[in-house]
Amino acid sequence: MASAVLQSMELTESQFSEIRALVKTTCGISLGDEKLQLVKARLNKRLRTLGLADYDEYINFLRCDRTGNELTAMLDAISTNLTSFFREADHFDYLEQMLKRKIAEAANGKSPKRLRIWSAGCSSGEEPYSIAIVACNSVPDLKSWDAAVLATDLSTRVLEKATEGVYSDERVKTVNPQLRSRYFECIQTRPDRLYRVNDTLRSFVHFSRLNLMGDWPMRGPFDVIFCRNVMIYFDKATQGRLVERFRELLAPGGTLFIGHSESLTSLKHQFRYVQPTVYEKA
Repeated sequence: MASAVLQSMELTESQFSEIRALVKTTCGISLGDEKLQLVKARLNKRLRTLGLADYDEYINFLRCDRTGNELTAMLDAISTNLTSFFREADHFDYLEQMLKRKIAEAANGKSPKRLRIWSAGCSSGEEPYSIAIVACNSVPDLKSWDAAVLATDLSTRVLEKATEGVYSDERVKTVNPQLRSRYFECIQTRPDRLYRVNDTLRSFVHFSRLNLMGDWPMRGPFDVIFCRNVMIYFDKATQGRLVERFRELLAPGGTLFIGHSESLTSLKHQFRYVQPTVYEKA
């Protein structure tokens, strides 16, 4: 009996082709042939939760679900969300210097006290909260600014975690102790110490679910866009369209950060190269 159940949960190549075509159409993610076993491992749990016998039933369920809830659950299940506080620290060093220039421009009346930053693919919140820490720490009178960080992700699961803003001791180890004491509060002591980001950061960061392949309700302009280690899941044509949409939303001279495993070299674009993974709207 157990072997029959295990057999019923197999994902064939044709079933995988249908699922990855749906994923590509919905959110632009390209799943290579090598992802079959990963998708199977993650979606088997969905089949068990729904009480479905095999992937033919699951695919039919996806097609008939007019609410779109199961499509969202499927995308949540197959999404990979690897992140940490101040990941790729050179980006945050650059952001700090950029903010100092913006402060000087505002002081001289050359620009308004306005700051908009978008964390696209924010995962469980470490990136946008890191951005908020840099902004709060760099701009002394930030409360007098019209400032906000928009943080979006495809996954509702990680957005719930991000909105909660609670992290284990292990997760906050990469945060400077002084910054940790200033922007986090310990809400649970040992042996399982937990930290929550404080109200200052929480009020500065606004989380929302967004499919990068769909419509974007925000109009910008943004001073900075972080889209790191997201485009690696897209084909070149999709990457090119996404980069152009980012450019349209950036203010003149605005900055785009991408991941260190990514590059715009093979794409046609109108950004000025600043340094590896850092580009400026020309």
